[in-house]
Amino acid sequence: MKLSRTESIERRHRRIRKKVSGTPERPRLAVFRSNNHIYAQIIDDVAQHTVAAASTLDPSLREKLSSRATREASAAVGQLVAQRAMEKGVTKVVFDRGGNLYHGRIKALAEAAREAGLDF
Repeated sequence: MKLSRTESIERRHRRIRKKVSGTPERPRLAVFRSNNHIYAQIIDDVAQHTVAAASTLDPSLREKLSSRATREASAAVGQLVAQRAMEKGVTKVVFDRGGNLYHGRIKALAEAAREAGLDF
């Protein structure tokens, strides 16, 4: 029986989350991708607290981006979340791709966050 795209993503996400967890020293950079937008959060799973977040819906990015479902938009979100994390003193994170393949928009966000100073 063939799984749908969403079922495959959910299955991979559950499998990844068994192994990936954020700590206060090294929080988790969680990425969610929809068809129209991309969201990134830096989460301390021990305290159950979001340290920093950014998305294509962010007012500072909204007027800059022509389309929100591109690799350029994802890179802008990666830079913004990294900048906000650095302001809070977070430099090392664990990457949680949310069950998505490390390709395209997910890869663009991760590489932009690395270039902006996050270590993962």
